[in-house]
Amino acid sequence: MRPNVSDLLLTAIAPAIWGSTYAVTTEFLPNYSPMTVAMLRALPAGLLLLLLVRQLPTGIWWARVFVLGALNFSIFLSMLFIAAYRLPGGVAATVGAVQPLLVVFLAYFVLASPIRLVSIVAALVGAAGVALLVLTPRAALDPIGVMAGLAGAASMACGMVLNRRWQPPVSLLTFTAWQLTAGGLLLVPVVLLLEPAIPVPTITNVLALTWLGLIGMALTYVLWLRGVTRLNPSVVSPLLLLSPVTAMLLGWLFLDQTLTALQVAGGILVIGSIWLGQRANRRPDAASERHSAATPPKLDPAPQGASGSTV
Repeated sequence: MRPNVSDLLLTAIAPAIWGSTYAVTTEFLPNYSPMTVAMLRALPAGLLLLLLVRQLPTGIWWARVFVLGALNFSIFLSMLFIAAYRLPGGVAATVGAVQPLLVVFLAYFVLASPIRLVSIVAALVGAAGVALLVLTPRAALDPIGVMAGLAGAASMACGMVLNRRWQPPVSLLTFTAWQLTAGGLLLVPVVLLLEPAIPVPTITNVLALTWLGLIGMALTYVLWLRGVTRLNPSVVSPLLLLSPVTAMLLGWLFLDQTLTALQVAGGILVIGSIWLGQRANRRPDAASERHSAATPPKLDPAPQGASGSTV
């Protein structure tokens, strides 16, 4: 299916805003642990949306919502922060950039989506762009950190594909509320058992958590889930590479960080990989449109005894 430009732009808002997470967390939440921030991002936003929609899952959707909440939030965020602690930020981001490539193959096995060479090339170019954007010469590898980064990328890739496969008969806002709440609830015991006590929040902390929860999680995940349900996963997943680009730009604009020529080249490669990925998914439709225009439609004769209506 040919990607709709408005759907692409609305979906791209989510990873672009997610790129602000690092700057907001480090500047305005310095005393909070990463897992605590993750839980405070997902659970309050999910509960607030539940109050608005006033609808709970039924039947099989209880299990499916907790599976999706775990994949998209609990497991993904846990692995992400393990990688962040054990790897330099650039290495962690580069490891996570393999996710679009994982989605291409998962979509093939789960959704029977075709594997296109251009999609694979676009994913590899995007990973190379992220590497140029964030890697430093002193980057070191840690096996556990690399495995955690790959596990986190695989977790969210599986969540994306299953979100496409499992679409409940409820509104998008309701589905988002269910997943956010489930993911946040699964993080509660982790925070209580493994993380230090939550500090008393200041006004600045509250504003930062409000941004991360309401804007950076509730609003953006509605947009993201909307894109996942409307677009092919191989179209949506490359948009995640916008996050490191946004983070780098915000650091340059507000945190006095410098941009080298290699980083600029990396950003250009990332944008180019996203464009290439969308182009790969437009080509079959263009061919089918040309074929439809060249081939007149066949009209099946109505069977004898038909009343003129078809079922």
